[in-house]
Amino acid sequence: MQPHSSTLNKVTEILRNAKHAVVLTGAGISAESGIPTFRGKDGLWNRYRPEELATPEAFTRDPKLVWEWYAWRMGIIFSARPSGAHRTIAEMEKNEIIKAVITQNVDDLHERAGSRNVLHLHGEIAKIICSNRRCNYSVRVKEAPEINPLPECPECGNLLRPGVVWFGEALPADVLRKAMELCEKSDVILVVGTSAVVQPAASLPLIVKRNGGMIIEINPDETPITPFSLSIRKPASALEEIMRLL
Repeated sequence: MQPHSSTLNKVTEILRNAKHAVVLTGAGISAESGIPTFRGKDGLWNRYRPEELATPEAFTRDPKLVWEWYAWRMGIIFSARPSGAHRTIAEMEKNEIIKAVITQNVDDLHERAGSRNVLHLHGEIAKIICSNRRCNYSVRVKEAPEINPLPECPECGNLLRPGVVWFGEALPADVLRKAMELCEKSDVILVVGTSAVVQPAASLPLIVKRNGGMIIEINPDETPITPFSLSIRKPASALEEIMRLL
């Protein structure tokens, strides 16, 4: 019997008995699809400065540089395929083991894997929006836009920008509200591949815990929520093992 098998069996039993389970995912799940993470020893923020690439001020200062960065990321994301963990989460939703996915990721791999109820806390890279806050123009894309010249809004003429949440910006209020409501009524939350340091996402599992629910953490590294969790020190692919036992 493998050392972690008893924990896997316990997790399986908890999920079988859960009345309302949700999943919170972070960059670790998409790393298995070849998408670079932001934190950790090989994270993007060790090579790039967030304030130069992922802030409203950076876009105002040098929109071409910011668009070059996001066009590069779009190329990686749109050519990536959902991992086994993404597909397992979609299967869990289909089988009503979980109710919804809350993700910190801006990619669309959950949707491409088959998940239907997905909340994107930090926006979506497949959506391009107008940089003018008073303009509601947005469009979904499947490839990076032409950035020479830079894309402009067809409705107001301002520059278009990626539909992601940048540093210094508030999360979409409706999405955050729905995520908090889901956690308020959940008795189990699976936290997969997130560093649990970015707020307010990192506080969502604690809502479940505060209401007497269970946090199940799947992460090869310890995080700030590890002391409050039943933890499996494995990558996101551990979900496939759990699903086989369900």
